[in-house]
Amino acid sequence: MPDRTLSIVMPAYNEERFIGTLIERIKAVDLRPVGFTPQLIVVDDGSRDRTAEIVAASPDVQLIRKPNGGKGSAVIAGIQAASGDYVMIQDADLEYDPRDYVPMLEPVAAGRATIVYGSRYLKHPEGGVVRNLVAGRHPQQSITAYLGGQSLSFIALLFTGRYLTDTVTALKLFPRSLLMELGLQSPGFELDHEITAKVLARGHSILEVPIRYYPRSRAEGKKIGLRDWFRAIHTFRRHRRGR
Repeated sequence: MPDRTLSIVMPAYNEERFIGTLIERIKAVDLRPVGFTPQLIVVDDGSRDRTAEIVAASPDVQLIRKPNGGKGSAVIAGIQAASGDYVMIQDADLEYDPRDYVPMLEPVAAGRATIVYGSRYLKHPEGGVVRNLVAGRHPQQSITAYLGGQSLSFIALLFTGRYLTDTVTALKLFPRSLLMELGLQSPGFELDHEITAKVLARGHSILEVPIRYYPRSRAEGKKIGLRDWFRAIHTFRRHRRGR
């Protein structure tokens, strides 16, 4: 029987096209075999469309509404509202598949990991860095987006001493108690890098697990851009000592 709760935190900004489908897909995933029950939390970050209305109509989903302040601020609000043993951070679009929660939770259930990142680029878990770099790009993913993400893996290595195949994945799993200890501050996309820098600086290990990925374009609502790449560098440098 499940004895732990997984809080699934979904920051959302103008995601009326996807949020309802995402919630349905999450509810369809059975977490009982890995010993968890879900708590769904959507943080509406000042959307100007029907995102909040759609979420409010979904039973068993906690809706938090706040003025627009950036993805990071929405994630922090969701973490603060979570009551689960673990927190899964999930983007509100359909680029990531909730079915991958199970393989990410399996090493936690087995006691082999406490922090798990779903890697879009770890297509050959037994292969080396070069093999995964060559094979990592997904169909329909722009070369700019791919190279931007891969370059941040090496920037993370420079500042943290640890190479991860996908530092910017939007599917990350943490003990809630650890997140609450980090004193998270970043209001934008750079929160991902703050968390990674801080947990590695404090001596924690991050296990990467291969996941599915369905990239969308800026025309379809993708919001991250070049400015966020420069912010990522600054964030890794700022928090490289865990503060």
